[in-house]
Amino acid sequence: MSRGFAAGAVVVLGACAGPTSASPPAAPDAIHLGPQGNVGQFVVQCAPSHAGFDDPILYPGQPGASHLHQFFGNPDIDAMSTSEDADRSTTSCDQRLDTASYWAPALLDASGDVVEPIDVVAYYRAAVGVDPASVVPYPQGLKMVAGDHRAVDPQPTTLVGWSCAPGRARSEAPPACTPRQELHMWVTFPDCWDGERDDSEDHRAHVGYSEEGACPPSHPVAIPQLDLAVRYPPIAADEVAGLLLASGDLTTAHADFWNLWDEAKLRREVDVCIHGDVVCTLGPG
Repeated sequence: MSRGFAAGAVVVLGACAGPTSASPPAAPDAIHLGPQGNVGQFVVQCAPSHAGFDDPILYPGQPGASHLHQFFGNPDIDAMSTSEDADRSTTSCDQRLDTASYWAPALLDASGDVVEPIDVVAYYRAAVGVDPASVVPYPQGLKMVAGDHRAVDPQPTTLVGWSCAPGRARSEAPPACTPRQELHMWVTFPDCWDGERDDSEDHRAHVGYSEEGACPPSHPVAIPQLDLAVRYPPIAADEVAGLLLASGDLTTAHADFWNLWDEAKLRREVDVCIHGDVVCTLGPG
């Protein structure tokens, strides 16, 4: 698999301080190029932080009310957390100022045992066709849900899908990967915001998806589109058919995001990486 970059691409390693014409010391792994290749984006990897039967968006203040979720990022988020009391001092992410919380339903094998994820990789960039210069940082405390935990039919692969690493082609169900290939679950979040609310009654109405490069009048503000890849270890081909999610069938794939980023850091990454059309793989700074 090639690790090269298209002509003209710029890669910034470590803290994203600005574009550079110098060659990086080593090309980042192709996973960091994301589903759109080398468009302007910043990338964060987060180890699993904790698991629990909580959902701070759908069931706030109701511990144990949800199916089992695997959380990444902020280790202190649970059903009782609020934006005001969220601890932003620690994170399981490689970018120490990304104290946001990401979570997805636990993946289960045929015996009902949890398939422990490796990590989650978060790609932030402008959605397809959207002018990168129009993208603004998320408002602090923004909550988003992507995918449908009640779906009985396969969801569009543009929103939810599965792949074998290092391939990026999504399928409706987990494919049979080779013994050395990781399994990835992809979830693509809304990229348009109504400009007013950080949440809504159904947890969806305050955000939406662009179409043909434009946000709808009801959600006129372009925000970074988050593509989330939950990475799992290789799963034997004869075991794939027995996989389930804690939310139900594999058709119920979904994920949640709660923006608790350091505001100045998030603003800087949007400006340097997305506005500057730079591929940024972030380090601890």
